[in-house]
Amino acid sequence: MRDKATVAIVDDDGSVRETTKDLLDSAGLSAATFASAESFLQSKETCAIQCLIADMRMPGMTGLELHGRLAAAGTPIPTVLITAYPDERERVRALEAGVICFLAKPFTADDLLACVVSALHGPDLA
Repeated sequence: MRDKATVAIVDDDGSVRETTKDLLDSAGLSAATFASAESFLQSKETCAIQCLIADMRMPGMTGLELHGRLAAAGTPIPTVLITAYPDERERVRALEAGVICFLAKPFTADDLLACVVSALHGPDLA
């Protein structure tokens, strides 16, 4: 039996974490939630994570900084960034850094799930 893909949700907004987790659970994915990038990095679950959904703006480390830190450490995780403050320059910077998707809140369930599928299986299977 194949294990479910595990997706990490890193967002300082508890309601976003929980609704996103519910969406992923209903799609048959396993989700772990974290209130900050720092708590994610300190967790023992990071090696099991196959996709990361991170808020662009959080106190402390941003989602893009988290993505960069993982890549610099040689443990990149396909990343979807979400933001309530969409900015075209940040979007371009994030995509150039290798982020899979950059979604503005509120995003649709279908858009987020398409990004997660792309992150897990590559863009050709999304």
